[in-house]
Amino acid sequence: MEIVKQVVDLMSRHYVFPDVAREVVGVLESTAFPVDRAALADAVTRSLQSVNGDKHLRLIHHEDPLPDGHGDDETDLATMAAWADRTGGGVAAVQRLDDGIAHLDLRPVLFPTVVSGEAIAAAMTLVAPADALVLDLRGCLGGEPSMVTFICGYLFGAAPVEISGLFERTTGRVAQAWTHPYAPGRRFGPDKPLAVLISGTTFSGGEQLAYDLQQTGRATVVGQRSRGGAHPRQGFRIDDHLELTVPVARSVSPVTGGNWEGVGVIPTVETTPDDTLPAALALLRERLATRPGSILA
Repeated sequence: MEIVKQVVDLMSRHYVFPDVAREVVGVLESTAFPVDRAALADAVTRSLQSVNGDKHLRLIHHEDPLPDGHGDDETDLATMAAWADRTGGGVAAVQRLDDGIAHLDLRPVLFPTVVSGEAIAAAMTLVAPADALVLDLRGCLGGEPSMVTFICGYLFGAAPVEISGLFERTTGRVAQAWTHPYAPGRRFGPDKPLAVLISGTTFSGGEQLAYDLQQTGRATVVGQRSRGGAHPRQGFRIDDHLELTVPVARSVSPVTGGNWEGVGVIPTVETTPDDTLPAALALLRERLATRPGSILA
Protein backbone atom coordinates (compact mmCIF):
# COMPACT_ATOMS: atom_id res chain seq x y z
CA MET A 1 0.00 0.00 0.00
CA GLU A 2 1.44 3.36 -1.09
CA ILE A 3 0.40 5.15 2.11
CA VAL A 4 2.26 2.64 4.27
CA LYS A 5 5.32 2.99 2.04
CA GLN A 6 5.29 6.75 2.65
CA VAL A 7 5.00 6.16 6.40
CA VAL A 8 7.91 3.73 6.31
CA ASP A 9 10.08 6.19 4.39
CA LEU A 10 9.33 9.14 6.67
CA MET A 11 9.81 7.06 9.82
CA SER A 12 13.16 5.76 8.60
CA ARG A 13 14.46 9.25 7.74
CA HIS A 14 13.15 11.32 10.63
CA TYR A 15 12.30 9.35 13.80
CA VAL A 16 14.53 10.40 16.70
CA PHE A 17 15.32 6.76 17.56
CA PRO A 18 16.68 5.05 14.39
CA ASP A 19 16.85 1.62 16.05
CA VAL A 20 13.21 1.82 17.11
CA ALA A 21 12.29 3.07 13.63
CA ARG A 22 13.73 -0.10 12.12
CA GLU A 23 11.65 -2.23 14.48
CA VAL A 24 8.51 -0.26 13.72
CA VAL A 25 9.13 -0.57 9.99
CA GLY A 26 9.27 -4.35 10.44
CA VAL A 27 5.86 -4.26 12.14
CA LEU A 28 4.38 -2.07 9.41
CA GLU A 29 5.69 -4.23 6.59
CA SER A 30 4.31 -7.42 8.15
CA THR A 31 0.80 -6.08 8.86
CA ALA A 32 -2.27 -6.06 6.60
CA PHE A 33 -4.13 -2.76 6.82
CA PRO A 34 -7.73 -1.77 5.98
CA VAL A 35 -8.51 0.43 2.99
CA ASP A 36 -10.90 2.82 4.78
CA ARG A 37 -8.86 5.93 5.64
CA ALA A 38 -10.07 6.42 9.22
CA ALA A 39 -9.65 2.73 10.05
CA LEU A 40 -6.27 2.74 8.30
CA ALA A 41 -5.07 5.67 10.43
CA ASP A 42 -6.09 3.89 13.64
CA ALA A 43 -4.45 0.62 12.60
CA VAL A 44 -1.21 2.25 11.45
CA THR A 45 -1.05 4.27 14.68
CA ARG A 46 -1.34 1.08 16.72
CA SER A 47 1.56 -0.40 14.76
CA LEU A 48 3.63 2.77 15.07
CA GLN A 49 3.21 2.77 18.85
CA SER A 50 3.58 -0.99 19.30
CA VAL A 51 7.34 -0.97 19.92
CA ASN A 52 7.88 1.81 22.47
CA GLY A 53 4.44 3.36 23.04
CA ASP A 54 5.42 6.81 21.72
CA LYS A 55 2.16 8.80 21.86
CA HIS A 56 3.50 11.46 19.48
CA LEU A 57 4.00 8.87 16.73
CA ARG A 58 0.69 8.78 14.88
CA LEU A 59 -1.09 8.65 11.56
CA ILE A 60 -3.96 11.12 11.95
CA HIS A 61 -7.11 11.10 9.86
CA HIS A 62 -8.61 14.57 9.38
CA GLU A 63 -12.29 14.72 8.46
CA ASP A 64 -11.82 18.07 6.74
CA PRO A 65 -9.20 18.34 3.99
CA LEU A 66 -5.82 19.63 5.11
CA PRO A 67 -5.06 23.14 3.83
CA ASP A 68 -2.73 23.59 0.89
CA GLY A 69 0.81 23.87 2.18
CA HIS A 70 0.09 21.97 5.40
CA GLY A 71 3.44 21.07 6.91
CA ASP A 72 5.15 24.22 5.64
CA ASP A 73 6.28 26.61 8.36
CA GLU A 74 4.35 29.58 7.00
CA THR A 75 1.09 27.67 6.57
CA ASP A 76 1.36 25.96 9.95
CA LEU A 77 2.08 29.26 11.66
CA ALA A 78 -0.99 30.83 10.05
CA THR A 79 -3.09 27.87 11.25
CA MET A 80 -1.70 28.27 14.77
CA ALA A 81 -2.38 32.02 14.72
CA ALA A 82 -6.01 31.46 13.72
CA TRP A 83 -6.41 28.87 16.50
CA ALA A 84 -4.80 31.23 19.01
CA ASP A 85 -7.20 34.01 17.97
CA ARG A 86 -10.14 31.73 18.82
CA THR A 87 -8.75 30.71 22.21
CA GLY A 88 -7.35 33.86 23.77
CA GLY A 89 -3.81 33.04 22.75
CA GLY A 90 -3.89 30.00 25.02
CA VAL A 91 -4.93 32.02 28.10
CA ALA A 92 -8.21 30.50 29.23
CA ALA A 93 -8.60 32.50 32.44
CA VAL A 94 -6.78 34.89 34.77
CA GLN A 95 -8.27 35.37 38.24
CA ARG A 96 -7.32 37.01 41.50
CA LEU A 97 -8.56 34.78 44.32
CA ASP A 98 -8.72 35.33 48.07
CA ASP A 99 -5.59 35.78 50.20
CA GLY A 100 -3.57 37.34 47.39
CA ILE A 101 -3.48 34.17 45.26
CA ALA A 102 -3.72 34.37 41.47
CA HIS A 103 -5.01 31.59 39.19
CA LEU A 104 -3.74 31.37 35.60
CA ASP A 105 -5.31 28.72 33.37
CA LEU A 106 -3.38 27.93 30.15
CA ARG A 107 -5.16 25.87 27.49
CA PRO A 108 -5.67 24.35 24.94
CA VAL A 109 -1.95 24.51 24.04
CA LEU A 110 1.13 26.66 24.58
CA PHE A 111 1.25 28.44 21.24
CA PRO A 112 4.55 29.59 19.67
CA THR A 113 5.86 32.82 21.16
CA VAL A 114 5.64 34.58 17.79
CA VAL A 115 1.89 33.89 17.89
CA SER A 116 0.98 34.32 21.58
CA GLY A 117 3.91 36.04 23.23
CA GLU A 118 1.90 39.22 23.82
CA ALA A 119 -1.05 37.35 25.34
CA ILE A 120 1.19 35.42 27.73
CA ALA A 121 3.16 38.55 28.64
CA ALA A 122 -0.10 40.34 29.45
CA ALA A 123 -1.36 37.45 31.57
CA MET A 124 1.93 37.16 33.46
CA THR A 125 1.94 40.90 34.08
CA LEU A 126 -1.55 40.63 35.58
CA VAL A 127 -0.52 37.87 38.01
CA ALA A 128 2.87 39.40 38.85
CA PRO A 129 1.71 41.37 41.94
CA ALA A 130 0.04 38.31 43.52
CA ASP A 131 1.50 36.77 46.67
CA ALA A 132 1.18 33.24 45.28
CA LEU A 133 0.22 31.66 41.96
CA VAL A 134 -1.71 28.63 40.75
CA LEU A 135 -0.54 27.76 37.23
CA ASP A 136 -3.26 25.52 35.84
CA LEU A 137 -2.13 23.11 33.10
CA ARG A 138 -4.86 20.50 33.56
CA GLY A 139 -6.30 21.19 30.10
CA CYS A 140 -3.01 21.88 28.32
CA LEU A 141 -2.66 19.44 25.42
CA GLY A 142 0.87 20.37 24.36
CA GLY A 143 2.78 23.23 22.89
CA GLU A 144 5.94 24.83 21.66
CA PRO A 145 9.18 24.33 23.68
CA SER A 146 10.10 27.98 23.09
CA MET A 147 6.90 29.03 24.87
CA VAL A 148 7.85 26.86 27.84
CA THR A 149 11.14 28.77 28.04
CA PHE A 150 9.29 32.08 27.67
CA ILE A 151 6.84 31.31 30.50
CA CYS A 152 9.59 30.05 32.79
CA GLY A 153 11.30 33.40 32.35
CA TYR A 154 8.47 35.00 34.33
CA LEU A 155 8.72 32.47 37.15
CA PHE A 156 12.45 32.87 37.83
CA GLY A 157 14.62 35.97 38.14
CA ALA A 158 16.76 37.80 35.60
CA ALA A 159 19.62 35.31 35.95
CA PRO A 160 19.23 32.64 33.22
CA VAL A 161 18.10 29.21 34.41
CA GLU A 162 18.64 26.08 32.31
CA ILE A 163 15.55 23.99 31.62
CA SER A 164 14.98 20.96 29.41
CA GLY A 165 16.79 21.04 26.09
CA LEU A 166 16.27 18.94 22.98
CA PHE A 167 18.38 16.10 21.64
CA GLU A 168 17.97 16.25 17.87
CA ARG A 169 18.59 13.34 15.53
CA THR A 170 19.87 15.65 12.80
CA THR A 171 22.71 17.01 14.96
CA GLY A 172 23.22 14.22 17.49
CA ARG A 173 23.54 16.90 20.17
CA VAL A 174 21.43 18.46 22.92
CA ALA A 175 20.36 22.03 22.14
CA GLN A 176 20.26 23.70 25.56
CA ALA A 177 17.38 25.95 26.66
CA TRP A 178 17.82 28.84 29.11
CA THR A 179 15.39 31.43 30.42
CA HIS A 180 15.99 34.93 29.14
CA PRO A 181 17.33 37.85 31.21
CA TYR A 182 14.56 40.07 29.83
CA ALA A 183 10.83 39.33 30.00
CA PRO A 184 8.26 41.78 28.56
CA GLY A 185 5.97 43.19 31.23
CA ARG A 186 6.40 42.15 34.87
CA ARG A 187 7.81 38.96 36.35
CA PHE A 188 6.07 36.95 39.07
CA GLY A 189 9.61 36.18 40.19
CA PRO A 190 11.58 33.32 41.73
CA ASP A 191 10.62 33.50 45.40
CA LYS A 192 6.84 33.53 45.83
CA PRO A 193 4.90 30.24 46.28
CA LEU A 194 3.91 28.52 43.04
CA ALA A 195 1.66 25.49 42.52
CA VAL A 196 1.28 23.82 39.12
CA LEU A 197 -1.86 21.78 38.40
CA ILE A 198 -1.75 18.76 36.08
CA SER A 199 -4.14 15.97 35.11
CA GLY A 200 -4.39 12.87 32.97
CA THR A 201 -5.09 15.24 30.06
CA THR A 202 -1.90 17.31 30.40
CA PHE A 203 0.47 16.39 27.57
CA SER A 204 3.71 17.25 25.78
CA GLY A 205 4.57 20.96 26.13
CA GLY A 206 2.26 21.28 29.13
CA GLU A 207 4.13 18.39 30.72
CA GLN A 208 7.48 20.01 30.01
CA LEU A 209 6.45 23.20 31.77
CA ALA A 210 5.25 21.26 34.82
CA TYR A 211 8.30 18.95 34.80
CA ASP A 212 10.86 21.75 34.53
CA LEU A 213 9.25 23.81 37.28
CA GLN A 214 9.11 20.72 39.48
CA GLN A 215 12.64 19.43 38.83
CA THR A 216 14.26 22.84 39.32
CA GLY A 217 12.49 23.08 42.67
CA ARG A 218 10.55 26.16 41.61
CA ALA A 219 7.03 24.73 41.99
CA THR A 220 4.95 22.10 43.73
CA VAL A 221 3.02 19.99 41.21
CA VAL A 222 -0.50 19.01 42.29
CA GLY A 223 -2.99 16.67 40.62
CA GLN A 224 -2.83 13.42 38.70
CA ARG A 225 -0.07 11.80 36.66
CA SER A 226 0.07 13.30 33.16
CA ARG A 227 -0.03 11.41 29.85
CA GLY A 228 3.71 11.00 29.19
CA GLY A 229 4.80 12.52 25.88
CA ALA A 230 8.29 14.07 25.78
CA HIS A 231 9.21 13.88 22.09
CA PRO A 232 8.60 17.04 20.00
CA ARG A 233 7.18 16.02 16.66
CA GLN A 234 6.95 17.18 13.07
CA GLY A 235 3.85 16.76 10.90
CA PHE A 236 4.05 15.35 7.37
CA ARG A 237 1.16 15.56 4.92
CA ILE A 238 0.45 12.15 3.37
CA ASP A 239 -2.62 13.22 1.39
CA ASP A 240 -5.62 15.53 1.77
CA HIS A 241 -6.88 13.71 4.87
CA LEU A 242 -3.89 11.93 6.38
CA GLU A 243 -1.04 13.41 8.41
CA LEU A 244 1.89 11.51 9.89
CA THR A 245 3.43 12.96 13.05
CA VAL A 246 7.01 11.86 13.72
CA PRO A 247 9.05 12.77 16.83
CA VAL A 248 12.29 14.33 15.64
CA ALA A 249 13.79 15.14 19.06
CA ARG A 250 13.58 14.17 22.73
CA SER A 251 13.58 16.34 25.83
CA VAL A 252 16.59 16.16 28.14
CA SER A 253 16.43 17.68 31.62
CA PRO A 254 19.65 19.23 32.94
CA VAL A 255 18.55 18.10 36.41
CA THR A 256 17.58 14.47 35.80
CA GLY A 257 19.25 13.75 32.47
CA GLY A 258 15.94 12.24 31.37
CA ASN A 259 12.33 13.23 30.84
CA TRP A 260 8.73 12.15 31.42
CA GLU A 261 8.24 10.01 28.29
CA GLY A 262 5.99 7.03 28.92
CA VAL A 263 5.64 7.67 32.66
CA GLY A 264 4.18 11.16 32.77
CA VAL A 265 4.91 13.93 35.24
CA ILE A 266 4.35 12.54 38.72
CA PRO A 267 2.66 15.08 40.98
CA THR A 268 4.37 16.08 44.20
CA VAL A 269 0.91 16.10 45.80
CA GLU A 270 -1.43 13.54 44.26
CA THR A 271 -5.15 14.31 44.41
CA THR A 272 -8.45 13.32 42.88
CA PRO A 273 -9.55 15.55 39.97
CA ASP A 274 -12.17 17.33 42.10
CA ASP A 275 -9.68 18.03 44.88
CA THR A 276 -6.82 19.38 42.75
CA LEU A 277 -7.51 23.11 42.95
CA PRO A 278 -8.67 23.08 46.60
CA ALA A 279 -5.55 21.13 47.60
CA ALA A 280 -3.29 23.59 45.77
CA LEU A 281 -5.00 26.59 47.37
CA ALA A 282 -4.69 25.05 50.82
CA LEU A 283 -0.99 24.41 50.20
CA LEU A 284 -0.34 27.98 49.06
CA ARG A 285 -2.30 29.50 51.94
CA GLU A 286 -0.28 27.42 54.37
CA ARG A 287 2.97 28.63 52.84
CA LEU A 288 1.82 32.23 52.82
CA ALA A 289 0.82 31.97 56.47
CA THR A 290 4.32 30.84 57.46
CA ARG A 291 6.19 33.59 55.60
CA PRO A 292 7.83 36.21 57.80
CA GLY A 293 5.55 39.17 58.42
CA SER A 294 2.50 37.45 56.97
CA ILE A 295 -0.85 38.92 58.01
CA LEU A 296 -2.27 35.38 57.70
CA ALA A 297 -0.03 33.99 60.44
